[in-house]
Amino acid sequence: MTPELSPEQTPLSLSPDLLESVRGIAATEHLLVAMDFDGTMSPLVDHAADARALPRSAAAFAALTELPRTTTALISGRALDSLRAVAFPPEKTLLVGSHGAEVWMGPGSAKLELDDDRRELLAGVRRELEGIVEAAPGTLLEDKPAAVVLHTRLAADDVAVDAVAAARAVLQQRPGVFLKSGNRVLEASVVHASKGEGVAFLRQASGATATVFAGDDTTDEDALANLLPGDLGVKVGLDFTQAQFRIEAPAHVAELLEALLRERKRALGV
Repeated sequence: MTPELSPEQTPLSLSPDLLESVRGIAATEHLLVAMDFDGTMSPLVDHAADARALPRSAAAFAALTELPRTTTALISGRALDSLRAVAFPPEKTLLVGSHGAEVWMGPGSAKLELDDDRRELLAGVRRELEGIVEAAPGTLLEDKPAAVVLHTRLAADDVAVDAVAAARAVLQQRPGVFLKSGNRVLEASVVHASKGEGVAFLRQASGATATVFAGDDTTDEDALANLLPGDLGVKVGLDFTQAQFRIEAPAHVAELLEALLRERKRALGV
């Protein structure tokens, strides 16, 4: 159970303006709480399979899921199977994976299926990236249902830069291939999607009257840019952002979620 905090115990790492915005949005009719996972709910790690949400963040997020007129969602660049394996999402949490290409709205949700042309295109993309990985020590590939991801976090900086440049050179002009850059990753997808589209879809599907979104990566800027007046966008980290507010690290995401939980319960009278 997430411990209740009195107002005077509110963590000082959240600015007064951010806390005021949390109080305001918590009173909306139907709240959507949509969170990125890696670098937001979970600290960034060298090996993707080792990522886990910080316990306080996971507890507050799960508690929000159980509140009336409140929908929680994870919006991740990970494929849905990978996201489930590390995030252990609450049963009612909606999931958007592969930067919006995969969506899970509950039992019976259809899986992403590629037609023959896109499957052939994806296989060709993988062959190109395999050749780059063979020549770039420390890089590796990750397969997703509609994409192949070049990971460079374990490579030396110069090797990583050269590998990404080589991948862009062979793929950026290829029709039907969409490139996305993230934290030491380059994703080549054969489906055009974005986290911004994911936020818009979740807003419509849930009937949300206001949305909270937090994320750390460059790909999260699509979601932050898609927020509406009255929504709350929070950047995790020090990179450039369009978000109204910034917090420094995943540890502060826990404080944000706990504050949101406290104010939402107060607004709902539960």
